[in-house]
Amino acid sequence: MAGPNPHLLHILLARIDTALAVHGPGLLIVGLCGAQGSGKSTLAAALVAELGANGLPAATLSLDDIYLTRAERQQLASSIHPLLATRGVPGTHDVALGLQTIAALKRGEAVALPRFDKGLDDRAPQASWPRAPAQCRVLLLEGWCVGAVPQATAALASPINALEEREDAQGIWRSYANSALAGPYRDLFCAIDLLILLAAPGWDVVAQWREEQELPLRRARAAQAMDPAALASFIQHYERLTRWILEEMPQRADVVVQLDRQRGVAAGA
Repeated sequence: MAGPNPHLLHILLARIDTALAVHGPGLLIVGLCGAQGSGKSTLAAALVAELGANGLPAATLSLDDIYLTRAERQQLASSIHPLLATRGVPGTHDVALGLQTIAALKRGEAVALPRFDKGLDDRAPQASWPRAPAQCRVLLLEGWCVGAVPQATAALASPINALEEREDAQGIWRSYANSALAGPYRDLFCAIDLLILLAAPGWDVVAQWREEQELPLRRARAAQAMDPAALASFIQHYERLTRWILEEMPQRADVVVQLDRQRGVAAGA
């Protein structure tokens, strides 16, 4: 994937500078939401690098790095619903770990930033976690559902894809994820000072983007690589909430970047 659009980088850095001026001293938390494959991780890394070059200590915390351990998710799968063994939806993250990390950053500590090993499907050893700079000024909190809010209960009644119809016919899994957004995740997302949405043109393109991400793993015969059928099933875990984010979040995000199918900024956006 190519680096972020320089014009987009410039626009977002300007918005962050404005937010810093309004926010005053202390940690500014920038939420960066985008569907799988939208380029949010690449963009977050570029923003952190540019901020650091401008004398503003910055760090990134990804939702992908605060998943519950494999054992914890297996316990949820056993006690609540089998689909909770698969990392991804709200309810499969260690929100408390995220809040503890943010609290340490707000105290100005050079805190260790959690890391998750997707190849092992488990949290990486703490000794391998990088450290945020002391007196961090900006935290990029990025992830596919950063800033999401729960759906109305009535919206959960009918399955929206084959996975939900086949494996969550009673709606237990999707209701659990929705309740998590209304509970623990609310505290995490309420900490966001500036919310940026990278808005995909539609759900259909997300599968294409995710397939493009998977190709290098397959070519390298990486252990975590998925074949097309497995990937098609996997992304259905994310479909409901991704569709809801694209419908609901543009009305309240501080910055909305409309993407085209090549992940560029859409004409006229």
